Amino acid sequence: MTGTPPAPVKQIHLAAHFPGVNNTTVWSDPRSGSQIDFASFTHLARTAERGKFDFFFLAEGLRLREMKGRIHDLDVAGRPESLTVLAALSAVTTRLGLAATVNSTFNEPYEVARRLATLDHLSGGRAAWNVVTSYDAFTGANFRRGGYLAEADRYSRAAEFLHTARELWDSWADGDLVADPAAGEFVRAGAGTFAHRGRQFDIAGRFNVPRGPQGHPVIIQAGDSDEGREFAAADADVIFSRHSRLEDGRAFYKDVKSRLARHGRRPDELKILPAVTYVLGDTEQDAAERAAEIRRAQVTPRNALVFLEGYWGRDLSGYDPDGPLPDIEPDLGEGVSKGRAQFRGDRGEVVRTWRALAAERGLSIRELVIETTGRQTFVGTARTVADQIDEFVRTDAADGFVFVPHLTPGGLDDLVDHVVPLLQEKGVFRTDYTGPTLRDHLGIGGPRARKEAS
Repeated sequence: MTGTPPAPVKQIHLAAHFPGVNNTTVWSDPRSGSQIDFASFTHLARTAERGKFDFFFLAEGLRLREMKGRIHDLDVAGRPESLTVLAALSAVTTRLGLAATVNSTFNEPYEVARRLATLDHLSGGRAAWNVVTSYDAFTGANFRRGGYLAEADRYSRAAEFLHTARELWDSWADGDLVADPAAGEFVRAGAGTFAHRGRQFDIAGRFNVPRGPQGHPVIIQAGDSDEGREFAAADADVIFSRHSRLEDGRAFYKDVKSRLARHGRRPDELKILPAVTYVLGDTEQDAAERAAEIRRAQVTPRNALVFLEGYWGRDLSGYDPDGPLPDIEPDLGEGVSKGRAQFRGDRGEVVRTWRALAAERGLSIRELVIETTGRQTFVGTARTVADQIDEFVRTDAADGFVFVPHLTPGGLDDLVDHVVPLLQEKGVFRTDYTGPTLRDHLGIGGPRARKEAS
């Protein structure tokens, strides 16, 4: 007797994020460790690899953020360069993917392509690049070109940057080098030869790093604008999403996946991974109480005022964070915050919405910030959190998650020790790696030819 075979169980993809510029970390917790010591990076990466995660991710900013003309010291105020850290981690891990943010506005294709190809070789095919753009002259002041690039052009530069990097990687053929006795070295005819003539880049020469084990490093993108979504649909292998609520996640997932066909791609060629957090407890009530405690530790009285100042564009240090919202109107000019993209857009509309919410619910400044800056995504016992994760992926709200711990470096220990085994028990997460490269972990195969315009 024959019948239709059961549909395969949708597998979950997991990644670990070492927080960079953020207000996620609970600095007051005695378990909160260094953001610079290599031991911290090693601990979190090895934990992720023990949990069979797809990759370990480092974000990066190119300038220290400021508030009222001073360094914003409630963030991580300094961080070693990401690709250097990942190169070191490649020596203490064996299968974990290694992903870094590298800016396409204030770098050059040859340099970035060379560094990423090097990491791919050193790690045996585990490199990934989160392609980001910069919009502001504040960041640009650290560079010779300054803030010359119009915001409307940032994605066109990023697309050409990525296209150019791919040309460099593809300038070497696959396979072993051959010996040239006359030259006394190993060469391949035409190896590394490239020429790119475009609006943003006009370069030609020879690329000096052979093609990496993956062909191309995995490409990650995090934009949420319409331009960002289209860029991801055309060019990315993974997209970081901020949509960590079930219904929002389903809408985003459907929109982005529907864009792939017009770029000649299948839905499974792009993995959508929201950034998420978690809190475990012995009971549901215990987990909820812990989550509330963590949120209050993340949004300290000072943090609450600083956050509000970003939207008001004013110094609010004279206001009581446990009192009502400021009675003054926001200054919608340049503002007091530098380098924080969240304080762009229609700040006046945000303030009006917050006033209405605070009046309706009787919220103080601190309570409002706690309410509006997000709660932990998954809260409960290990069993209920595993069920929540599975439901999110099974119902097409995501393909997996990038976990952002509130403690570094031990913030993923409980997830790996208690939740991952339950996902494995459900048959929705791997019990071991099935291949050596990050492309193997993601199930996306090697790079493919795409219709690209320079």
